[in-house]
Parts: sequence; structure tokens; C-alpha cells
Amino acid sequence: MRHRPHDGNFPFSSMDTQLPKAHSFDIIDALQKRILILDGALGTMVQQLKLQEEDYRGTRFANHPVNLKNNNDVLCLTRPDIIQKIHHDYLAAGADIIETNTFNATVISQADFGLQDFVPEINRAAARLAKNAVQNVMHGDPNRKKYVAGSIGPLNRTLSISRDVHDPGKRDVTWAQVKEAYQTQVCALIDGGVDLLLVETTFDTLNLKAALFAIEEEFEKLGYRIPIMASGTITDASGRTLTGQTTEAFWISISHAPLLSVGLNCALGATLY
Repeated sequence: MRHRPHDGNFPFSSMDTQLPKAHSFDIIDALQKRILILDGALGTMVQQLKLQEEDYRGTRFANHPVNLKNNNDVLCLTRPDIIQKIHHDYLAAGADIIETNTFNATVISQADFGLQDFVPEINRAAARLAKNAVQNVMHGDPNRKKYVAGSIGPLNRTLSISRDVHDPGKRDVTWAQVKEAYQTQVCALIDGGVDLLLVETTFDTLNLKAALFAIEEEFEKLGYRIPIMASGTITDASGRTLTGQTTEAFWISISHAPLLSVGLNCALGATLY
């Protein structure tokens, strides 16, 4: 991740808002003093457990009409013990920032599983699981603060690409739908107590822009803000995103946003960059 020092300039918002004490920018002070380690992938950790359909359903969704296997986000409600253990393992390994288990916890992505109505609950539960893990670890070592980043994934829909080769203008979602989906997630993550937000693994920068716009609208409603991190992903050896942007173009497209950091993840590996 590339750390971008906070300069106090928030071009998205006309409000001159201040962070309350509960959401201070002390992470920026920490970054000036030491490297902060972000945790690793959560999904692959879950996959290693080889969970079955009944694990995802639990008792809560035993009679749900749609299969839930591989819906990792719902585990925050049905198997919170698994998610909290993964958080503890990453913290024990030295992570300073852990991500919530909410990569697909939007109404758009969860609609595939028929769980769109549970999105706020999933996000709040995920944030609290991560916060509990952080608090447990910091109780033993209060001098080394840990942080929770609310994970906001790229969606399973794109605003930039048509799925119909015969209709280049066709889209499965609108800007308003994407923005509202992200805003619902962001509201619940903040309500759950995350310390910062991570809009991650972006393959379509227009989706990311919708997320950043939604975040700024939410900050304006709340009257305060928390730090934002962003990451993109490169999908082939040409060094471009799925929607065709180079890394330089990706950065230029979002450089106006007040971001704590920008980085790349879930791509081809360091040897191919």
C-alpha cells in the first residue's frame, strides 16, 4: 500500500467537519512512526476449512430456499466463531489492521443468495467481530494499537462493461443502484465500529468512484469522517485493470479523493509487475 499523508482537504464535501474522539486520525500518527501491517486474504482462509452447506446456513438459515455455500459473508451470522478465529490468527501473526468479513456484503452481491435484506446486519456483525478480536489482543498489549478496516468489495456487477456484445450500452446496474448499495454497506460498517474503510480489489474504477461518492455522502450525513483506503487489481500481463486502465490511469482517476492509501492486491504477483 502507498501511504498518502492526510492534508485536511476534503474536496468531495462542503462540510467543515471534525472527527469525534472515537474516530481520531491516530492511525496517521502511527504511520509516521512505523510500518503498519495489513492482514492477508480472508476468503482463502475460509476455503481451507472446507465448509459445507450446513455451516453457511447454520440454524438461522436452515430453511433458506437458496444455496448459501461459498457465501463467506453470511458466516458472520451463522459461524462467527470461525471468522473471529481468523481475525485472531492474523493479529497473532503481527497484523496491525484487520479487514471485516464483508467483501461481498452489499445488497447487489447478496441478492444472488437471496440475503439482500440481511446486509445491514451482516456488516454490523462483521465489524463487531473484528472489533472484539482487536480489543482482546490490545487488552494484552495496549501500547500497540490495532485497527479494523471495513472491507468494501468491487461488486459482482460492473458499471463500465456491457455483458451483451450486441448492446455495448447495456448495463446490469445503474450508478444510483451501485451508489446506494455501497452507502447501505458503509452506514452499517461505521455503525458497527470500524476505524477506517477499505474499498478494495477494484477491477472497475467507475464502481470505485461510486463507492467513494457514497462514502462522502455518508460522512456528510454523519457530520464526521474516518480514513479511507483504496486498492485496485490488475487482471492480465498488460498491467491493466479489467476495464482497461493502466495503474497510472487508475491512480489519476481517483487522485482527487481524500485517501489514506492506495495500493494493488489480488493480481498477478510481484514478479510480473
